[in-house]
Amino acid sequence: MDAELTLQEADMEGSWTLLSWMASCLMVFGGSLPYVPQYQEIQRRSSSEGFSTVVCLVLLIANILRVFFWIGKQFELTLLLQSVVMIITMFTMLHLCCNVQNTNRVSTKQHRLSDFDFHNFWKWSAFEDYLIFCFGFTILCAVITFLLLDYALFVEALGSLAVMFEAMLGLPQLIQNFNNCSTKGMSVKMVLLWTAGDVFKTTYFVMNESPAQFWICGSIQILIDVVILLQVLLYNEDTRPKLG
Repeated sequence: MDAELTLQEADMEGSWTLLSWMASCLMVFGGSLPYVPQYQEIQRRSSSEGFSTVVCLVLLIANILRVFFWIGKQFELTLLLQSVVMIITMFTMLHLCCNVQNTNRVSTKQHRLSDFDFHNFWKWSAFEDYLIFCFGFTILCAVITFLLLDYALFVEALGSLAVMFEAMLGLPQLIQNFNNCSTKGMSVKMVLLWTAGDVFKTTYFVMNESPAQFWICGSIQILIDVVILLQVLLYNEDTRPKLG
């Protein structure tokens, strides 16, 4: 009887370990999945209009900061790996957007980082400029973190700053939709996957007792996702007459 009970406990423990491993894998790669339909949409339309590349800026800054937060306060390795995967994903999106924009460009004038033109910040023509900017930002963060790593207040502030940026993930897209009075060019599948992913990861943060900054960030993201989905309904040509 004891042997049978021990076997059942071992099976339950094995099942829980498998579920935990699957959840961790979903956390690492799940955040990047919403950009697959948006990537395909940009390729299909040969246009990046409708997708705000500022989303990439927000996520790059948030995840670079999170990497340094992990150095100061080593939480789950899963979240560190998630940041690395997201950084790679954002560079992939920017590379596609640069290629498409350069292909469709009518004017020969190009905007470069070296122009130091604030009005064209993050609207550069060359993908290399985005890499240089992020490399410079990473070096700056590394130096500051190295100097202040022993101060717990700095480490906590770094974590709060990282999740604050991440919480604003959908805000550039929301603002662009509002200014255009349209969601054309934006993948609705991307936003639906954002919402599902944010609900999942917020639950994950709470259950794993991650630092409070993470679940607060997740909650704000869910709220912004819902507003963007409401924009889809509001700006949809089929529903607009009914709403009017």
